[in-house]
Amino acid sequence: MKKFLALALCLGTCGAMFADNPEAKALYQEGKQQYDAYDGARTKQMINPNDPSINTFDMANQLLSGYKTFMKVLPLDSLPDAKGKVKPKYSKAVVKALNSHHNDFFLAGIAFNEKEKFYPEAYEAFMIYGDLPKSKYADKFIASTPDSLINKAYFYAGVMANQGGALPESAAAFHKARMNGAEEADTYINELACWWAISQKDTTKVADAMKQIEEIATDGYKKFGVNPPIFVTNLVSSWTQSGRKQDATNLVNDLLKTNPNSSALYSLRAYIYDIDGNDQESVNDYRKAASMEDADFDTLKRAANKIMRVGTQKWNDMEGNNPELRNDIKTNYFEAAQTIAEKAKKMNANDPDIQRILDSVDYALTTYFQ
Repeated sequence: MKKFLALALCLGTCGAMFADNPEAKALYQEGKQQYDAYDGARTKQMINPNDPSINTFDMANQLLSGYKTFMKVLPLDSLPDAKGKVKPKYSKAVVKALNSHHNDFFLAGIAFNEKEKFYPEAYEAFMIYGDLPKSKYADKFIASTPDSLINKAYFYAGVMANQGGALPESAAAFHKARMNGAEEADTYINELACWWAISQKDTTKVADAMKQIEEIATDGYKKFGVNPPIFVTNLVSSWTQSGRKQDATNLVNDLLKTNPNSSALYSLRAYIYDIDGNDQESVNDYRKAASMEDADFDTLKRAANKIMRVGTQKWNDMEGNNPELRNDIKTNYFEAAQTIAEKAKKMNANDPDIQRILDSVDYALTTYFQ
């Protein structure tokens, strides 16, 4: 009896390693049924795009569901039979179906987006479109899909995941586009934004996020230089937070030699000085940055805030009645901050920080200097 049980267990274990053709067959038929339903609707749509019986959302669900079913068939169909031989019965048909519907996944992503099914549906559809050309299942035609189209699909997948609150998946999609040679700065910028958001939502992810931010910013800086400045800004921010302030300072100083008219670079150096507690150098660079034609809203806001704070500190430190110093603080700090903040407000009137700065300056001017 013991030998019989041992033999039965052995056969049961070995049997699990053999191809489960009935299951593979059932799954193949299920996937084929879903794709046949999609193809029937697609044919009607091509004949009459306004056919009232066509529901693109249902079609998208059929395509995505069929894909997932077919992907279960492939590993089962590749298992050896009882004689140890691999004899796929359905794989060729499955792979052909996947390739022939490649472009349809992009359309499915659009259909899911229209119904606000951002994640996982639209995300998955766009990712399948992006992944298939580089996969082992791609035929020669699908493998020749231009990288620009693949990267567009990954970009849309990242946007969809972000819309659905799936930040890691969003970052991963943008990462794939970047690794595949994406030419658009927005791909890098969105990946950066994902990792900043991840670091703010989960403190256990901060270290990894900073590492990712440095990598993306470095790639972006190498590819795009200082325009847009967001990449060098993030690189400097990453370095200063990781104790590499001198490296950050050296980089900005070197860049200023070749880009002397960049307000972003002066603002960036002012930020480093601020972290070091070098208030006067920080104020000087913020003044310079704010005076330049290309100064953006954030540069103006930071400059106004820093100059106001230093002016407040100078007022608090002032001893006795010193008319000359009082006038310097009033003119070169509070009024200067007011002018810069008003300039920023013209760019973004609804920003609460700008209004707070203006309110604080107004209080100082009407209270301290009467």
